[in-house]
Amino acid sequence: MPGFLYLLSWVSTIVHICLGTLALAAALYYLAELVEEYTSTVAKVIRYWIWVTIGLYILLFLFESLPSSVILCGLVSQLVHLSILRTFPFFFLTSLPFIIGIVLFFINHYLAFSYFSSFYYPASEVLAYFTMCVWLVPFMFFISLSANENVLPTRAESRPFLSNEDDFVTGYFNKRGKKYGLLSFFNYLKEEFFPQRGKKAF
Repeated sequence: MPGFLYLLSWVSTIVHICLGTLALAAALYYLAELVEEYTSTVAKVIRYWIWVTIGLYILLFLFESLPSSVILCGLVSQLVHLSILRTFPFFFLTSLPFIIGIVLFFINHYLAFSYFSSFYYPASEVLAYFTMCVWLVPFMFFISLSANENVLPTRAESRPFLSNEDDFVTGYFNKRGKKYGLLSFFNYLKEEFFPQRGKKAF
């Protein structure tokens, strides 16, 4: 029969998982709010990191023995990310660059997993590659999905807001009514699980 301390360790593990999940959710919520408040700064940060990632791939090609297919797929992915960034903070999920970016994301994972499963690398080095070269830019785009909810449309972006019967302003506010971003998802969860109490009238 397992000891009491062994059972307590499982309870502690569950508590740690719950606390870690809450901390991650709070961090994502805070980052999503920062993205909405400082949209232009976030766009610059993403652009700079895309170029840093391109430089990292070049350095990996020069100093490591990664196959050229992994390097080439990574470089093409970053060029596609630059194309997606042209309309930032507006994301069109049906646009060709966005779809190609998602496809390349999975192809990059497949090629990298195939290589690292065939050749031994320390876990820290594998994690470093995926974090710095594969995950970071898509993660920045992910937390930026809600940024277009509170941004006024520019002249170049006016077309998606217009329909046959709506004018520019009506189309914009109709578009704003449909929120699908990360911040909207967290706000929905907050209202669902922690509803605000009605204020007492004195």
